[in-house]
Amino acid sequence: MTAMAAPPDDTRKIAVFLDAQAAEQGAARNTRLAYGRDLQDARDWLARQGGDLSHAARSAVEAYLTHLDAQGLAPATRARRLSALKQFYRFAVDEGWRPDNPALQIKGPGKRRALPDTLSMAEVDALLIAATTHGRTPADRLRNTCLMQVLYATGLRVTELVSLPVAAVRGNPQLLLVRGKGDKDRMVPLSPPARVAITDWLAHRDAEEDRARMETGARPSPFLFPSRAREGHLTRIRFFTLIKELALAAKLDPAKITPHTLRHAFATHLLQNGADLRAIQTLLGHADIATTEIYTHILDDRLKRLVLENHPLATR
Repeated sequence: MTAMAAPPDDTRKIAVFLDAQAAEQGAARNTRLAYGRDLQDARDWLARQGGDLSHAARSAVEAYLTHLDAQGLAPATRARRLSALKQFYRFAVDEGWRPDNPALQIKGPGKRRALPDTLSMAEVDALLIAATTHGRTPADRLRNTCLMQVLYATGLRVTELVSLPVAAVRGNPQLLLVRGKGDKDRMVPLSPPARVAITDWLAHRDAEEDRARMETGARPSPFLFPSRAREGHLTRIRFFTLIKELALAAKLDPAKITPHTLRHAFATHLLQNGADLRAIQTLLGHADIATTEIYTHILDDRLKRLVLENHPLATR
């Protein structure tokens, strides 16, 4: 296609818009320069298509954005250029240059969702072992073991874990009834190690409560992990700190390990071992399958790294 000169009217209107940004909006010089470059790029592309910036229809603006995508521009760059166009056309409407804003209803590129941190099975094993040895007293070690085994077996959210009612684990159940977000109940299976850890912790917990009731008349706690905190159970903050302590004890980087990392590990390891995505969605209590699908990307990313790091041709 033969290149066409940019319409002089477009160049003038861009200059007027940028002056107004400086005078009325107090836009910084670098911001105005970025707007100017973005609008000039759109102006030049539209001119090559035989159109112009000032009178472009929505379809022309969308075609320009498609062109940017095809050029491989980053989502952030495309979003910035769309923002510049939206502001330019809003100014054009205010000035009476045109009756509508053709970019108003156009949605920008979504931000790439960051993949959640997760752990290898060996790292989880190290944390579970550390839980059995970390703690000032045998009671602490029993509680820590129970917390970690239940968390990894079920993928519970932190609040769901620390506020578990003790009634939910009476009778050595194979399934745990959990009340999650939006007061929605779901059933999650308990692994044999988690059931053993619950039994051991429950025996100590109940004995301590019986002793306290006999000595002081204290009322029994309704929680599996009782505490003197205002909530009546182990707090999120204390459990977060405990996870960091266990990471150090397991010789792992505490910066990469949080309670939510164990939840991610639960889902990722299930998927690695062939679990159905819908089943994982139910176990995690996700309302939308799209939230669960993020774990498929974690596997894809790990497979790519595995090939790049270990394939004999990868270094060539």
